[in-house]
Amino acid sequence: MRLKSGVVSGTEYFELVKACKEGGYALPAVNCVGTNSVNACLEAAARNKSDIIIQLSNGGAQFFAGQGMEDGAAAKVLGAVSAAQHVHLLAQHYGVCVVLHTDHANMKLVPWVESLIEHSEEYYKNMGRPLYTSHMLDLSEETIDDNLNECARVLKRMAKIDMSIEIELGVTGGEEDGVGSDVDLSADNSHLYTQPEDVLKAYELLSPIGHFSVAAAFGNVHGVYKPGNVKLSPEILDACQKLVEAKHGGNKNPLNLVFHGGSGSEKSKIEEAISYGVFKMNIDTDTQFATSVGVGRYVEEHSKAFKHQIDPESGTPYKKFYDPRKWLRAGEETFGARLDEAFTDLGSVGKSLAHKAG
Repeated sequence: MRLKSGVVSGTEYFELVKACKEGGYALPAVNCVGTNSVNACLEAAARNKSDIIIQLSNGGAQFFAGQGMEDGAAAKVLGAVSAAQHVHLLAQHYGVCVVLHTDHANMKLVPWVESLIEHSEEYYKNMGRPLYTSHMLDLSEETIDDNLNECARVLKRMAKIDMSIEIELGVTGGEEDGVGSDVDLSADNSHLYTQPEDVLKAYELLSPIGHFSVAAAFGNVHGVYKPGNVKLSPEILDACQKLVEAKHGGNKNPLNLVFHGGSGSEKSKIEEAISYGVFKMNIDTDTQFATSVGVGRYVEEHSKAFKHQIDPESGTPYKKFYDPRKWLRAGEETFGARLDEAFTDLGSVGKSLAHKAG
């Protein structure tokens, strides 16, 4: 199936997820904080002829709006809206399909998500599609019943405008922009491993309401840690799929699964997770570091230009070196190179479903 390039939602998104699972590949979900990271995502996706997931955390959205905005809550909403409008405008011209998503939102951030849903409802009235493809509610700190009931409540609203929800069951270790869990990574901690029975419960409650995906914990964490501290067990994902299939039949791997904490993960574990129905892998820590490598290298190579406008000895002007477009672009290039690696690891190179608009 071919899809129009640009932001996908509703049945387009469902078809994209289906293609990933049936084709045995996944898409990188990249946390962005400004137009530089968004544009680098689009460029890398186009270069690799792969579709991509662009997402914002609440802090990333606030940064997009500007750290100087006095009302932080409003900035988190307006920044996310501004980022979405930027992606909608440009994505179709890069010739790939883009999933627009927001990352971890705990119970305190549900009002942020609902404000964005309100913007999507208005966008839907005017454009026939939502502003965002999907949102994530990470209510893993709550009881399983409170988690699922709140997700069901929000999904009922989202489903009316062709939106999907991502939920978290179990705990992804570490922290992502203020949302997460400080668990002992060196211990055999049951909190880091989702229980298949909970996933079945989610499937039975949410599938009649609308489209959803599950960030199931299988020992994965946010960030990069010393080798040996993180013990990934993708076979848990297989157990979840098999339980749902045994109870409800249907095709293999009925669940749409998400891999959080993809940075630093073993490639063999990534491949195994994809084989169990993972269609999306989050990457943030590695792309942050990759950006800093490019900027840092550029600053080191042109260190005088970041201390003097004019060379104090030769009188040479340094304007062409300290021009922000130079060092910002250096960061974009190393950011994009890390995404090249991610597209390859996830098997999505050359598999875009998009045909260019127009």
